[in-house]
Amino acid sequence: LSPDCSFTCHYRCRALVRLDCSGPPGAGDEDDGNEQVLEKDTNVDEPSEWEKTELDQAQVEQRIKEYNSQINSNLFMSLVRSRHGAGGVTVPCPDPTHPPTRVLQNKDGSYTGFIKVQLKLVRPVSVPATKRVPSLQAGRPHPQGVKRRTSFYLPKGTVKHLHILSHTRASEVIDALLRKFTVIDNPRKFALFERSEKDEQVYLRKLGDDEQPLRLRLLAGPSEKVLSFVLKENETGEVNWDAFTLPELHNFLLILQREEEEHVRRLRHRYARCRQKMQEAL
Repeated sequence: LSPDCSFTCHYRCRALVRLDCSGPPGAGDEDDGNEQVLEKDTNVDEPSEWEKTELDQAQVEQRIKEYNSQINSNLFMSLVRSRHGAGGVTVPCPDPTHPPTRVLQNKDGSYTGFIKVQLKLVRPVSVPATKRVPSLQAGRPHPQGVKRRTSFYLPKGTVKHLHILSHTRASEVIDALLRKFTVIDNPRKFALFERSEKDEQVYLRKLGDDEQPLRLRLLAGPSEKVLSFVLKENETGEVNWDAFTLPELHNFLLILQREEEEHVRRLRHRYARCRQKMQEAL
């Protein structure tokens, strides 16, 4: 391992882990550092330019066609259609043994599609772990399961695609992501951010609970530079440290120490590269 490597592993798992560190040294660190400098958080109360746009049903259909024509994958958007209700059109079934199908388009113009969410979590998340313990009562047929939890760091750059409805709220997207990774932490610990690049700057805006990510995706188009979604920790302000136990506080101190050491390492690396470029220019 490199002297700068901060890899941590349980001693029983060391023999089972293999790392590939053959990439160019410092390549990933430089990118992370640059993005940290460029990112600027904006207030959640500041309305997004996409949030101000209202579309009627005809405009929604047109936007969906334009969106689907610009993507190079099968992650299309589509209008929600129902097989029930009055009105609509009759569509013959390919199988002659089945009757024609009555297809009705929803009057509210709702639609479905995919959003891509990048997880940029600094702190570890908790997942359930069940340990079977023997029963103390003789003759009892089934042992009891004791619910426990374990914590680990999600890999950097973890990405998840979600298939959602146009009226799915940001809070529901967070819940779905946590279920996908079986994270049992309180959803209020996390927030969904809107990320955009403009004039060589990266801007982040925290979405409100009731904002609709798929609607924003449709209005912004498929470009990841114009709009992308990021899940991060929800910084809610001052923390009441008196509410935690001593072991929890010790763990927090260890995590903060690791974060501080990592931040200092990145800063030193960045300044070392700047110094090297200046010396080359001289």
